[in-house]
Amino acid sequence: MEKTVNQKAWFLVLPVLVLVAFSAVIPLMTVVNYSVQDTFGNNQFFWAGLEWFKEMLDSERMWNALGRQLMFSGIILLIEVPLGVFVALNMPKSGFWSSFCLVLMSLPLLIPWNVVGTIWQIFGRVDIGLLGYTLDALGIDYNYTQDTVAAWITIVVMDVWHWTSLVALLAYAGLKSIPDAYYQAAKIDQASRWKVFRYIELPKMMGVLMIAILLRFMDSFMIYTEPFVVTGGGPGNATTLLSIDLVKMALGQFDLGPAAAFSLMYFLVILLISWVFYTVMINLEKREG
Repeated sequence: MEKTVNQKAWFLVLPVLVLVAFSAVIPLMTVVNYSVQDTFGNNQFFWAGLEWFKEMLDSERMWNALGRQLMFSGIILLIEVPLGVFVALNMPKSGFWSSFCLVLMSLPLLIPWNVVGTIWQIFGRVDIGLLGYTLDALGIDYNYTQDTVAAWITIVVMDVWHWTSLVALLAYAGLKSIPDAYYQAAKIDQASRWKVFRYIELPKMMGVLMIAILLRFMDSFMIYTEPFVVTGGGPGNATTLLSIDLVKMALGQFDLGPAAAFSLMYFLVILLISWVFYTVMINLEKREG
């Protein structure tokens, strides 16, 4: 007997599709339109073809911003993922302190991005900021507005403070899903703490860790508000990441054509790398299954 499939549920999804069309697809098409045309104002457009894309590919400015962006994303992933796993492994598994730690871990995630930038902008100031004043009192030359290394350390530490909790919470959820029988078997076999982590906890956390890496990569690759509020992309262009450079090009210089081409290439890079992460994650799930 042929099974009847009710398609009426699609009507429930229709409002979401319409909302996505207005909030994502239409703006994207507008960007595509600007990327292949030039304008001198007054709604007068002239066909430019792939000129802006070629200009961006030949632009040293874009490649420098991409290098800084990849370095930033790589640094925070190398710090936040191991640190988040370490925190999750050392969190209480039950009781009052477990709930307390979960709430504590969630607090940084609730703070708006612009507020995070403002907090660290004040925190790092030498005159009134606790961090800047303390380092200056200890004789450490720290000025994130003038020193490139200090600026990089500030935005990296800021991001680690803000987002390590996400990795820790996801890793903790993975740990909580491990049955007690696994630990009991390891105890009977007298397995060391490292072997328990290597052969029981890490494989069970691998799925959520891939999700954490994917989320943190996408967010770090599109980060704008926090570093812009703290450093404004400076000193010089030292912390001018891709998003900051794109905004400067589009709004500061009003180069709409190159900025549109830049944003589409930016989007495709994020989409490609996210697809790679997703493919790896699916293959891991199939292997575990």
